[in-house]
Amino acid sequence: MSYLVLARKYRPRNFEEMVGQEHVVQALSNALTTQRLHHAYLFTGTRGVGKTTVSRILAKSLNCQGPDGQGGITATPCGVCQACKDIDSGRFVDYTELDAASNRGVDEVQSLLEQAVYKPVQGRFKVFMIDEVHMLTNTAFNAMLKTLEEPPEYLKFVLATTDPQKVPVTVLSRCLQFNLRPMAPETVLEHLTQVLQTEQVPADVQALRLLARAARGSMRDALSLTDQAIAFGNGTLVEAGVRQMLGTVDRGHVFRLIDALAAGDGKTVVETSETLRRDGLSAASTLEEMTTVLQAMAVLQAVPARAELADGADPDAAETARLAAAMPPDETQLLYSLCLHGRGELGLAPDEYAALTMVLLRLLAFKPSGEKKTLNEPVRPVLPVERRVAASVQAAVLVPDAPPAIPAPVAPVVSVPPGHRLPVVEPPALVQPRQGAATVDAVQPAPAVVAMQVRVQPPPGARDMASEKAFGTPLVTSEDGDFWHDTVMQLVVAETIGALTRELALQSQLVARDVDQWLLRVERESLNQGASREKLQVALATLGHDIKLAVEIGNVVDSPARRNKLAAEARQRAAEEVIHNDPFVQSMMRDFDARIVPGTLRPA
Repeated sequence: MSYLVLARKYRPRNFEEMVGQEHVVQALSNALTTQRLHHAYLFTGTRGVGKTTVSRILAKSLNCQGPDGQGGITATPCGVCQACKDIDSGRFVDYTELDAASNRGVDEVQSLLEQAVYKPVQGRFKVFMIDEVHMLTNTAFNAMLKTLEEPPEYLKFVLATTDPQKVPVTVLSRCLQFNLRPMAPETVLEHLTQVLQTEQVPADVQALRLLARAARGSMRDALSLTDQAIAFGNGTLVEAGVRQMLGTVDRGHVFRLIDALAAGDGKTVVETSETLRRDGLSAASTLEEMTTVLQAMAVLQAVPARAELADGADPDAAETARLAAAMPPDETQLLYSLCLHGRGELGLAPDEYAALTMVLLRLLAFKPSGEKKTLNEPVRPVLPVERRVAASVQAAVLVPDAPPAIPAPVAPVVSVPPGHRLPVVEPPALVQPRQGAATVDAVQPAPAVVAMQVRVQPPPGARDMASEKAFGTPLVTSEDGDFWHDTVMQLVVAETIGALTRELALQSQLVARDVDQWLLRVERESLNQGASREKLQVALATLGHDIKLAVEIGNVVDSPARRNKLAAEARQRAAEEVIHNDPFVQSMMRDFDARIVPGTLRPA
């Protein structure tokens, strides 16, 4: 007797044997029990989830005659009557299956519909099952529309497709649609365990886990892979044999890679990649296994309580929990994204293992660090003249009426190559801030809070305090700041600089300037781009400043952007004061308890 494959041998014969499709089973069982039967059903879902199986069980439920021949429509077909046995064997006269993938023309559909005029010969209903119905031509769909909408009372249509988007809406509107979902790996694992126990085939749990994941939600694929694994292992399923058959990567390699990436060990990453090359393991499978482990790590990092609920039979749970504690959550998310998108790069590279190495090393290149340095320039030490200027500015702020203080001699700085030292002309004296300029004391304690009446609008000066807190440091004006603000605003008004260059100019502070070199300071490394500096130099040349720019990273106390923000807030306060002091507005607020809606006042 010929061998019957597991996928056919263990095909469900009734709704009780269906696995993983409880939502469809419940709906059809209730409809059959109450006999609220529709004339057309559409089953959608990926391959191997039970579309054809549900169609055959539905046909048996409609035509089951019972063991004694007196049965009726039922949700539990007996499986022993002549109708049930004929449908299972595929020779029931009143059950017709049409493969639309090979019979997609209008002639085949018309030939099927010609049988609709004849009543059932053997059963209670005629059932037309059209598999892969989305493959039919438009003419074939149009030919069946009328019969599909109003079939004879003894005729039922069952349509199945893996791509419902290609089915015309005129057909969808005439059917009850059921979506059969892909099965979870846990569901597939449980079913495989029962099947192999029945077959008396010894199997490792880890081997079945590999088969369940490789099936990707399809029970038919899982049973077909199990057949192949039984033949490969000569009647025994072990993890090593199944892993070799599937070509999947051992989790030990994956854990070693993630551990090395968490520690920043590029040598181990490269050596492990070479090991995968030598063993002939798939690079795509490596990234796929890594995404699975990283997803489990991210879940544990977000919900630590899940570690206590982990399956004790899974030996990888402890290692996954250890890696989740070793790698920061942001690096886990970044590595997951790199592995996920890196699979598409494997086919573009001449060597997939070289592409795998580059994908993994990319995390080390983007690994966050406390101090970022440029690759082509060493960190420029603070020049003595800049220290003296900063100390003088701070002394002038603390004691506005006192002359600039002369700081004590500083220790000599480490010498750097001449090309990296910016010659700065030391200013003869620090210019005092202009009359009326906004200068905020950053060292002395804030003035005492004065009790005042609560108002809907924020009190004057609140926006200034909020702005200073938002920027982190007070605004300290100087002649260089006035000059830089005027220069930048000329460039902005003339529209001679683009978005990134304009942002660099607005967010920077002119620290020092010489005849042919200027030094700017910004707070964000992202603004210090070579292309933006060059474009700003070209724009400054159009105003007659033929100089070379140097940019450093540091604390900015005076920038055009901060000045513009303070000026805008001053105009806003003036506009609010005009409205609040208006007699008509005051009378409305006094007589009718009117309130000014916050945020609705704008300066003209």
